[in-house]
Amino acid sequence: MPDCPECIARQRKAVREQNTNSDVNLEELFKKIEAPMKFDPVTKHFICKKCGLYATREQVGDIREKLNQRELTREDKQYDYLEWWQKSKKDKQR
Repeated sequence: MPDCPECIARQRKAVREQNTNSDVNLEELFKKIEAPMKFDPVTKHFICKKCGLYATREQVGDIREKLNQRELTREDKQYDYLEWWQKSKKDKQR
């Protein structure tokens, strides 16, 4: 059974906010997060018991992909800005 991507994203965000200054390994806490979805065989959809998400397997995969992509683009922008900041002034003018 797949986990609900929206519930997982919300819970990961809450874990990050709670453990910003501690030395706890976030990856271990992320592995403990579960949000199983119930499968409805009649409609062939998955239903989240927590948030009520009603989606097919493909839609669940698309939602998960969009949530993961959003995090990567934010990190990419930060990395690009850091590279720009560390360049010499002559390179910036080019």
